[in-house]
Amino acid sequence: MQHHLEVLADGDAVADAAARVIADRAAAAVAAGGSFTMAVSGGRSPWEAFDRLRRMDVPWERTVVFQVDERCAPVDDPDRNLAHLRAALGDVPADVRPMPVEAPDPEAACRDYAASLPEFFDLVHLGLGPDGHTASLVPDDPVLEVADRLVALTGSEYQGRRRMTLTYPALARARQLLWLVEGAEKRAPLAALLDGDRRIPAGRVHADASLVVADRAAAGDLTG
Repeated sequence: MQHHLEVLADGDAVADAAARVIADRAAAAVAAGGSFTMAVSGGRSPWEAFDRLRRMDVPWERTVVFQVDERCAPVDDPDRNLAHLRAALGDVPADVRPMPVEAPDPEAACRDYAASLPEFFDLVHLGLGPDGHTASLVPDDPVLEVADRLVALTGSEYQGRRRMTLTYPALARARQLLWLVEGAEKRAPLAALLDGDRRIPAGRVHADASLVVADRAAAGDLTG
């Protein structure tokens, strides 16, 4: 798929740009259909963007926030993406839909979460790992081959935790992908992503439109 690349000076500029993109998409979605649905990955970049976003004019009462992925851990565990998401959102009145990773039957929980997803997401935020993973679609895991489910569990632990994640079919429901990529360790996977290299998990994501916002350290000699 074709990605549009925007290269900015540093992480602060990436967070500023991400907040503007989300705010603009939210306003347009609410004007067109009355609500704004987005899905958010973990990582530092989205929380910095949300810290800015909550001080902007966003139709929060009509915003529904899903999770792209989550660590299988207790609800109050600091490793949970949910804890960071809620801290970043503060007291804005968005409807946050957590992944039910603490449920006693995780496979059933995946099915329940899948049933709650919208037909389309107005925006999906994705990150990019140094190993080329995105969401919790990690290298050499059976989850990469899931084509008949919208939500699935990783087959094994990744960085100490098993994960629940949106699958490729779910990410394909995005009307707009927003990738936030920072740091020199992301330079090689970013080049692979932009080349459509399917050898990395991120290279297999497809959706209607894709914007990659990267800092100069990650972009290297790439140009926006």
